Amino acid sequence: MEAALLAALAEGAGGDGGRRAVERLARAVGLDVGAPAREIAEAAEEPARREAVREWGETVAELLAADPRGVAGAVARAMERAAPGSGMSWYDGDHTDFRGGVFLREVVGVQVVIQQGGAAVPEAMAGLPPRPGGFTGRERETRELLRALDPAGARSAESAATLVAAVSGLGGIGKTALAVETAHLARERGWFPGGVLFIDLHGYDREPVTADRALQALLRALGTAPEHIPTTTDERAALYRSTLATRAHECGPVLVLADNASSPDQVRPLLPGDSRHHVLVTSRDRLPQLGARLVPLDQLSPEEAYELLDRALRIADPHDSRVADAPDTAERLAGLCGHLPLALQIAAALLAEDPGKPVSELVAELTESHDRLDHLDDGERSVRATFELSYRRLPPEHARLLGLLALAPGPEVSDEIVAVLVGTEKSPVRVLNALTRAHLVERGSERGWWRLHDLVRMFGAGVVAGDAGLREEGEAARERVLKFYVRWTYAADDRLRWLPGMAEPERFGDRGQALAWLDGERAGLVAAVGWGREERFAVVAVALAESLGEYLAWRRYFDDLISVAEAAREAARCAGNRLYEASAWSHLGNALRNTSRVEEAIEAHIQARDLYQAAGDRHREATAWNNLGLALRAAGQAGQAIKAHIQARDLYQAAGDRHREATAWNNLGLALRAAGQAEEAIKAHIRARDLCRSAGDRHREATAWNNLGSALRESGRVEEAIEAYGKSLKLRREFQDWYGEGQTLHNLALVHEDAHRPAEARAAYLQAADAFTRANASTEAAQARAYAAALDTPTP
Repeated sequence: MEAALLAALAEGAGGDGGRRAVERLARAVGLDVGAPAREIAEAAEEPARREAVREWGETVAELLAADPRGVAGAVARAMERAAPGSGMSWYDGDHTDFRGGVFLREVVGVQVVIQQGGAAVPEAMAGLPPRPGGFTGRERETRELLRALDPAGARSAESAATLVAAVSGLGGIGKTALAVETAHLARERGWFPGGVLFIDLHGYDREPVTADRALQALLRALGTAPEHIPTTTDERAALYRSTLATRAHECGPVLVLADNASSPDQVRPLLPGDSRHHVLVTSRDRLPQLGARLVPLDQLSPEEAYELLDRALRIADPHDSRVADAPDTAERLAGLCGHLPLALQIAAALLAEDPGKPVSELVAELTESHDRLDHLDDGERSVRATFELSYRRLPPEHARLLGLLALAPGPEVSDEIVAVLVGTEKSPVRVLNALTRAHLVERGSERGWWRLHDLVRMFGAGVVAGDAGLREEGEAARERVLKFYVRWTYAADDRLRWLPGMAEPERFGDRGQALAWLDGERAGLVAAVGWGREERFAVVAVALAESLGEYLAWRRYFDDLISVAEAAREAARCAGNRLYEASAWSHLGNALRNTSRVEEAIEAHIQARDLYQAAGDRHREATAWNNLGLALRAAGQAGQAIKAHIQARDLYQAAGDRHREATAWNNLGLALRAAGQAEEAIKAHIRARDLCRSAGDRHREATAWNNLGSALRESGRVEEAIEAYGKSLKLRREFQDWYGEGQTLHNLALVHEDAHRPAEARAAYLQAADAFTRANASTEAAQARAYAAALDTPTP
């Protein structure tokens, strides 16, 4: 209810009839005659008074329809004086201009078309809203809609399929803008000489426009006198189809644009019987039941989002170059808006109303805000309010699932994790599909995976946080996910570390199965470890982090490993577990070393060593010494590295851990080679190889063969080195150790160069580049290709 409308009528803008209407409404909502307009408007919003307000609205609509230029225009002008923008919002603004008539968008829950003097006028058929300002992108979708609307297609075999085209997508995704822009293009091509009818069905408002009211509005627009409009929906639909058929014969095809439909039932009665006409529908739901050409909308691309921001600012001020002057910052702003057109338009409006505000300042506000949706509100439009319209229509089961999905870790979630979230054995696929049709959930990168738009996720999380019952249910769901992850990540980790003679891990029959599961869930696993910063989840999150170290290092996801280790370190401190904290320092040190942050790595390993020493855990202290030695060697401190590896070797020997002793020997050989002691390095690597063989550890045996080959090469024993590299390659490939394979091939290329075999060296470099590429090691791959290219260039 618009208080500005009531104030205008009370002041006499609508004559005596308007004043009496306000008095009647005041009494209808239980207030005294003469009550302030704002109080009347607020009382009229109460659900119990909807029917009384609706009846009152029909009376007001008739009053305005009687004299649209006089009474309706006077009311609009009075509203504008009292509240700028309020009058034009229905009299002469967006979605309203009927070229000589007035489209009263929504005064009190009643939607009507008011014709000039009540007469049937052809201009009512030019009801298309103005072209949307700043429209950008959507080239593919526009082409698809135009193909569906093309009369040439209507004369072909696919005419039945293209009678209706339905644009669907998330609230704020730009459905209406696309439909209106496409309708303008179709009209410019002369496809609809019979005119264009536009109606906003308000499908997601508390009181959607019913089919009978929509038909009444469209019949009036078609020139049907009010007294000739039947009273029942079926009769109105029959007259509507008949009128359209006559118009097709006399004037040509008509385009009906039904905006904001929420169900097929709203649209079916509006479908023409004559196939020459077309209907273009927009909805937040897919509406496959209409047999329509379905055109779903996704978020804008980063480039389109950037262009929208720039255009919107330049519409307000042609000289506003803030977006163009800071393209990187503008791209960050677009990302914070989720590339959602509504959010982008709001962000542009916030900048436009403060011309001195840098884009970076708005980016900082959105980044630092506890709830980004609070900022995406310009007073007229709100992302949160838009999502709320869709959310409140959901059945309780669907609303519950949306809230739980908003809490899921990672950008996508599998059917398996959805089932854990809701506490069932199987994923609620039926509900997921319903939410997908409503564009509140999107299908993920693979079948059986799901995702939410970033802003929808924030909205859902906010709904859960604001309700004590939902909040507790959400905490329990997250705890279930963490425990599920811990169970199966430990099983996968056991498979990756498995050696002959060990117990068979559950679920995963081989390394490939374990890696496939970990690869699929990686983003969720990493995000779930971050929950450990909350006291309730600290202990379980640390256990999860502990089981991820081997996998993340194997796949060389060192940025993820750093994130996991840092989160685990904080969680371990929160839980008071010093051993887990030491393990987190150890994983962090390895990740830092592999990202060339060697000084930080040394400090991390010293922290781990000291914590293990304080706890009296000599076995794990050995691991800390071993890792510290690797970091010291990377820092150029070969002598200190040798001492660290000897300390690790001796501690492993004392503990009887032959498997890890082999690792210490291998690393000792690397440090000895770095110190120029090649013969001693060869002995160390042979000892490592033999220990790996006796333990059945074929993967670490591959590493020992590779390192032995490098030590032999430095001693000038070329053929022995080539043989060692060959044995390493065979084992590396057995384990799909792509990075290790790349290292061995690179070393093999070097020894071929030493032997003056450029063709063999070039082939090995190129194979190394391919292996590094598979291992996600782009820098090493580029270096290998550069070395290969250098061998193509003749030496001067």
